[in-house]
Amino acid sequence: MKRIIYTIKVGIVAALTLATATSCLEKYPGSAIQTEKSMKSYDDAVQINTGIYALLKSSALYTGYLTLLPDVQTDLVYAVDGYSNQLGSFWLWQVRSTTSESESVYASLYSVVSNCNFFLENIGVVKANTIDDKQLSDLDYFTGEVYAIRALAYSELIKLYCKAYNPDTAKSELGVVLRKHYSKPEEAVRASLYDSYQFVLGDLAKAEELLDEEYDSYSSMYTTKAMVEALHARVSLYMQDWEKAIEYSTRLIENKAFMLSSVNTMVSNTENAFQYMWSNDVATETIWRVYLTPESYGGMLGSLFLGRNTDKVYYYPDYVPAQWVLNLYEQSDLRDDVYFRNTQTGHSHQLVWPLLVKYEGNPTIFNTTGLYEISMPKPFRLAEQYLIRAEAYCRQNKFSEASKDLTKLRESRFVSGSGTISLNADNWVTNIANERVRELYMEGHRLQDIKRWGKDYNDGKGFERTPQTNSLVEGSSIKKSADDYMFVWPIPRHEVEAPGSRVEQNEGY
Repeated sequence: MKRIIYTIKVGIVAALTLATATSCLEKYPGSAIQTEKSMKSYDDAVQINTGIYALLKSSALYTGYLTLLPDVQTDLVYAVDGYSNQLGSFWLWQVRSTTSESESVYASLYSVVSNCNFFLENIGVVKANTIDDKQLSDLDYFTGEVYAIRALAYSELIKLYCKAYNPDTAKSELGVVLRKHYSKPEEAVRASLYDSYQFVLGDLAKAEELLDEEYDSYSSMYTTKAMVEALHARVSLYMQDWEKAIEYSTRLIENKAFMLSSVNTMVSNTENAFQYMWSNDVATETIWRVYLTPESYGGMLGSLFLGRNTDKVYYYPDYVPAQWVLNLYEQSDLRDDVYFRNTQTGHSHQLVWPLLVKYEGNPTIFNTTGLYEISMPKPFRLAEQYLIRAEAYCRQNKFSEASKDLTKLRESRFVSGSGTISLNADNWVTNIANERVRELYMEGHRLQDIKRWGKDYNDGKGFERTPQTNSLVEGSSIKKSADDYMFVWPIPRHEVEAPGSRVEQNEGY
């Protein structure tokens, strides 16, 4: 059933441009599917479904801003002298309600929501016009995929534009504007944080009911039941529902469709399984990836850290890894070798530094066509599920179980299977935090992690940058506590000021 999508071209791909005079939440935003292109037939449904996947390739989302900004804003990288000012507002903590990057993320996520709503609003008509049992079964599955994608989009909006979830205060905290329909008018007002997450959980429940684990497979380009479970585990962790986080992460860890990609398993004469995951975008631990082609690839994740496309010879990185991050990796930890490569830059100061090559680009798909620094985003990996379960176990004082999970993950990254670690009440927060940095470096988790840990991590002091070799003076000494208001991104000003809007702005903006 699923394979048919490979041969169908995208008929409707929404334009992801942000019109400053138009609200992202309007009934018919610029990215909307107009009524004359309504969904009535099975083929229409396939096209709309495929178009929704195409939206996820946007450079404002996983191939760009959504992945990179939350980490650039923290202490994981340093801007270097000579950088091009890419993402400078976030590096300098000068984010405003008119900052174009955060506006683009907001608009793109609501564009995904809008297209999902269009599909869900019209799928009943399509099913009524369909008599073929196989096609009816397909349509149910497509519907499950769309519910999963809508849940994903809303979870990202909540993560970035809302405060960390506290079960005691969530009903009184601001969530997001919940658009549940496409054509039906809805008031522009933010739901509570509690209700926002409940909506996500509702979509996940519908997706889980409609999707079948038969289609769970590693490196899937489609939202599967496994992807839904992975998102549910992550959301549960964010909501401090430790039991659910353990339940859903365990489902993934025990799912035979996936296994950690070990540095001790060779998949070719020159590459181990962990290397191959990043160089060729295929791995047994990737639960869901955003599938890219040379003709449709969105943004270039590696350009910020390599800048090779400037002259195809030298590297001109805008950002280089923080020294404290590099110091986290032990000698036998091969993530260090896969993620970083010591290189002389082409900048006038000729800085020699371990550059991030995690997103150097897929040589078999993109580099052969003259495209560099393009990697397929992998928003859900089995490694994260081990980290989720280990943290949830620690919250329940089950340090032995947590130690086993962290050790299992580390053994797959350390040469000869070393990497044993022991957690206890005194060291677990630091060890979990450091392991998340080692494993999930520049995958978009750090800002949310510091925000949700609050006082549990670094006594609530958040992070502090200290200047390093050839780092840009401005921004290299920033110090931000975990309760700084800019850990929550601003709602775009035009959303707040749109006629009839009751959207409240976040604190501080």
